[in-house]
Amino acid sequence: MGITSSTQKDDQPTTTTTKKQIFILSGQSNMAGRGGVKNKHWDGIVPRDCQPDPSIIHRLNANLIWETAQEPLHADIDTKKICGVGPGMSFANAVKDYINGVIDLVPCAVGGTAIKEWGKGEKLYEDMVRRAKSAASSGGEIKAMLWYQGESDTSSKNVAESYKTNMETLIHNVRSDLGLPSLPIIQVAIASGDAKYMEVVREAQKAIDLPNVVCVDAKGLELKEDNLHLTTESQVQLGHMLADAYLAHFG
Repeated sequence: MGITSSTQKDDQPTTTTTKKQIFILSGQSNMAGRGGVKNKHWDGIVPRDCQPDPSIIHRLNANLIWETAQEPLHADIDTKKICGVGPGMSFANAVKDYINGVIDLVPCAVGGTAIKEWGKGEKLYEDMVRRAKSAASSGGEIKAMLWYQGESDTSSKNVAESYKTNMETLIHNVRSDLGLPSLPIIQVAIASGDAKYMEVVREAQKAIDLPNVVCVDAKGLELKEDNLHLTTESQVQLGHMLADAYLAHFG
């Protein structure tokens, strides 16, 4: 995947370098994408806002190789479940006209995972950091981490009440391990989960008050019949919400 192009003008070659802007996609199933998945099968429908753009939008696959980004983005990352449409592609397509450069997506989300599984030293966390560093090693700049997780932490009072501390620790760890103390984090306040403690987690997410951390609220977006996962249309809408937040605060 080249990032340098040359053009000829008046017999003098002009070289322009395209910036590679990296976005980490992480969390659990609603980030990995379940839009269009029913009865363990993805319907294969890709909305217009999620169409691939081979010249601009790329993804780091499970083997740390860059390729054209296309749905389902997490198919080789969240391998124990069937992946469908998530927010990543609509996000990328929404921001591409406003930023100068290639958009490199780094899928890391895995369905059904609790915040404790993303602690430093745990496999999910270390895999995410490893993938992010690999992405940056090719000459790109990590611009933000998009995080959508928390549904798995709504089943217990103690777990829900510790969510804020655990998430803040995760943010500090990611920034430290990537050497990016001001890395923008855009987290999604969950729209589903165990009703008993869902609001506890949501309030924890919205209460995080750290520099360069923004919260986008998914509540009100349409859920599938399982009352857990966002529909394809909701995923597209969420991608636009994430894009708006990124451009407004960090673009």
